[in-house]
Amino acid sequence: MRDQRMAFTAFAEQKHREASSAEIGTLTTVFDHLEEPDTLAIGNAWTRSHYGGDFSLPVVPETRTAVSLTFVQSRDRNTGGADPSALGGGDTDKHLLYEGLSRVAADAVLVGAGTLHPMTFFSVWHPEVVALRQSLGFPRHPAQIVVSRHGQFDFTPLLFNVPDVPVFLICGEQCMDRHSTAIRERPWVEPILFNADRLTTAIDRLRLERGIHRISAVGGRSTATRLVDEGLAQDIYLTTGDREGGEAGTPWYVGSVPLALSTMTRKEWMDRQSRVVFEHILIRKATVASALI
Repeated sequence: MRDQRMAFTAFAEQKHREASSAEIGTLTTVFDHLEEPDTLAIGNAWTRSHYGGDFSLPVVPETRTAVSLTFVQSRDRNTGGADPSALGGGDTDKHLLYEGLSRVAADAVLVGAGTLHPMTFFSVWHPEVVALRQSLGFPRHPAQIVVSRHGQFDFTPLLFNVPDVPVFLICGEQCMDRHSTAIRERPWVEPILFNADRLTTAIDRLRLERGIHRISAVGGRSTATRLVDEGLAQDIYLTTGDREGGEAGTPWYVGSVPLALSTMTRKEWMDRQSRVVFEHILIRKATVASALI
């Protein structure tokens, strides 16, 4: 465990250095419907100067969990790839939006197990974003949520090995059986069984029993689609780069239900002579439930 603590310390220091030295651009507002009633505006002087105003969070009734999706896509709408910044968002998207404002007020960050890699750990890193999170009264790091029905992963990813940060493993019985020993060895990892292969019950339980009221879901596509189809995701923060690339045929939503999307905010900036677009899009409730993935 001492080696794991040292690995996390080195990781966090590297992320801090990277974020602190990054050149962050200034976003230009194309339009911003701030009159939308079901949103909360947050920011500090630094974020407002770069984002071009306050950042909007969805507000939902106390009986629901606020779930926002966050994706970066290439110009040809692919989201698959090992490095989201390679899709064309650049440092501004990575440090101001993806690892910044989209999760600065999140109680937890949620990810499907298929996107895990050894250095996976989700937090905010730029000093000004860290200061904003602290001013909002949140712990230094959000809790980590991993979704897996079958448990086809191991426990080497960093997020499973930071005892100070709670991990909630939303898992099927096969996943629970496969990883029972690893879970017992990590008391900060709490398994939560699926209820009839639906995420809704698990998300509700996290809100009611663990105080997880706001979740930033960062992938992958199958998990995001399930969140949409179950009516759990209210919105998406979507960055579109000005280059083609990524894994072909990997849109952020892969379900069969036509989505009713309403773009509330659109901003843009230039990254290495390329135009990057950021949109905050509301997801209206699907009318038909698609088959579970």
